[in-house]
Amino acid sequence: MQASAFWSDPVPMWSKKTLKSFLMPGGVVLLLVVALESLGWLTLAPPALSFLSYCGLLGGMLLAWRFHSSRIFFCLFVLLLSLEALAAFGAGQHPLSPAGLTAVRTVAVLVPLNFALISWMQERGFTAPAIAPVGLFLFVESVVAVVLCRSASTAHSLSPHPRHLAASSILLPSYALFVLAAASASLLIRFLISRKPADSALLWSLLAFSLSLASAGSARATLYLATSACILAISIIETSYLLAYHDDLTALPSRRAFNDALLGLQEPYSMAVVDIDHFKKFNDTYGHETGDQVLRLVATRLARVAGGGQAYRCGGEEFTILFSGKTTPEVVEHLERLRLAIAASEFHSRGSDRRQIQRGPDRRNERTSSRPRKKGIAIRQLAQENSPSPLSVTVSIGVATSTSNRSDPELVLQSADKALYRAKANGRNRLETASQRRSKIKAAGIA
Repeated sequence: MQASAFWSDPVPMWSKKTLKSFLMPGGVVLLLVVALESLGWLTLAPPALSFLSYCGLLGGMLLAWRFHSSRIFFCLFVLLLSLEALAAFGAGQHPLSPAGLTAVRTVAVLVPLNFALISWMQERGFTAPAIAPVGLFLFVESVVAVVLCRSASTAHSLSPHPRHLAASSILLPSYALFVLAAASASLLIRFLISRKPADSALLWSLLAFSLSLASAGSARATLYLATSACILAISIIETSYLLAYHDDLTALPSRRAFNDALLGLQEPYSMAVVDIDHFKKFNDTYGHETGDQVLRLVATRLARVAGGGQAYRCGGEEFTILFSGKTTPEVVEHLERLRLAIAASEFHSRGSDRRQIQRGPDRRNERTSSRPRKKGIAIRQLAQENSPSPLSVTVSIGVATSTSNRSDPELVLQSADKALYRAKANGRNRLETASQRRSKIKAAGIA
């Protein structure tokens, strides 16, 4: 069994980055539409609003299919079914009929329920085994909704005094409000776990759809339904941007974002190269899954570096931090605190790795030497089952600053790399600067 692990330093639930990811783009879009509608600046004709709704739904489904986002696709499909159901039973007319009111209250329960269930699905693409259960479930729901609405319509036609309902009487029952609140809480929890824009978009889209139901019988209902569809469609674009400019494993900006950041650096600037000590030994001993977890947890520390630094994952276990407009003396203290914080955070291992379990006397990789290698011996000892000691992950850091003779980012990065190599050669878990090297050479020349 592969070793599992946990980090002793918890990640804060809310941060500036989390709040930005939560509000962008769904929250901003919904608040903007609400503000413009309240000011009377969105006065589109009903046919135009209906056309906008179908464009958002069908265009979003096409984008979701193209980018293999099955969850967004199914949520958009649920909205499309709801739009058709509301239109078929006259939920957009004023005043509302009992069938229209039944349609509103039915989708008020089914749509939040479907959003909550779909949000916890795993992305499995559009293969037949993946979409068949969801398609069957939505088909059964559609049949139930049609039966309920037609029953209400039949009862209305048999009534001795048939009459329509005023739009002001559209009060969702308590059970519908409970389902809406429970689904919203589920979507919020899902976002806090993943911190991805697609999950925040599901919540904002559901809130926009709720405003559509509250406005049933008026033009605003179509406007908010179109907004709900557009939020989901925009989230696909936002997710594509994150995949292009952010590392999927650590959530840090990737090398492409790093290269773009180099174009806007303000001189003087500093670069710090951070490398996890003995990561290969650690990865080989505990397994790649645990190694990936170490990368994520170290990246969490790097993302909180002070002093105006921005961390990037440039490959493997190596990270780069940019400090625009800062010199080495201004960033050394922040980098040293970062190094100490990572070293002080304990990484606990549970269980034993299958690499440590002897398979028998004929195991091919059984060591014949009684003297284990010195490198990584502490890691291997901690890997033994029932080891009470926590594992401390450390990093080595090299930092360099641009000068008049070294203003090109590639030269600064090379100087930071050389400082990193000295940090590793001098024992690891330390910080070295390019200026220290130049001072030693100068001192040697004077002597």
